[in-house]
This record gives sequence, C-alpha cells and structure tokens, in this order.
Amino acid sequence: MSRLKAIFWVEALIRRAESGLAAAYVIRRGDEDAGAVLVKVVQSRTECVLYVPVRDEVGERLWIRFRKGEPDEPTVDAYCRERCEDDPDLWLIEIEDRQGRHFLTEPVEEH
Repeated sequence: MSRLKAIFWVEALIRRAESGLAAAYVIRRGDEDAGAVLVKVVQSRTECVLYVPVRDEVGERLWIRFRKGEPDEPTVDAYCRERCEDDPDLWLIEIEDRQGRHFLTEPVEEH
C-alpha cells in the first residue's frame, strides 16, 4: 500500500487548521517521506492534548490521545522531547485552537 508522503500530510493538516482559523506550527521537521507525526493541540494556557499515531489491525493509521495521568503541557512536552531524541525522523506539529480541535481526518480513539 502506498502512503502519502509526510510533508504533504503535514501541509494539508496545517491548511485545514488555518482554514478553521486556528494557528498551526511545525515545531520539529521530520523526514519528508516517511516520518511519523505527533500533533499537539493547545486549547488554553493550562489545557493541551497530544495525539499519537498508531496502526490498526489492517495497517490503517488512527490516532490516540496521549495519556499519562492527567497530562499537562510540561508532561506532554517532556514526552515529545523523548520521542524526538529516539526518532530523528519524527515531526511535531502544534495547533493552537480555543475550541481544542485537532483537524485530523483519520479516526481518533479515546482511550
């Protein structure tokens, strides 16, 4: 199965966020072809959610919310730093949206 290059996927996510009047930033640029992407959504100074990609049983991408207790922004940022140190191909995208929208088009599972 051929997959969309990471750079195109990231650009589309940023366009969707901006068209929804949210701010979106590439915090860390990963591999343009096949880098995985973490999506951090900041709703307010105290609320943020990290979406992490996983594959389902047939290989399709879906997203899960990062949970480690009640994640606050320092916890989420520490997790992102660890992942970036382990994976030089990883992208980190931050979306600032007062409504807390993630703009992901693939399924998102609440765990």
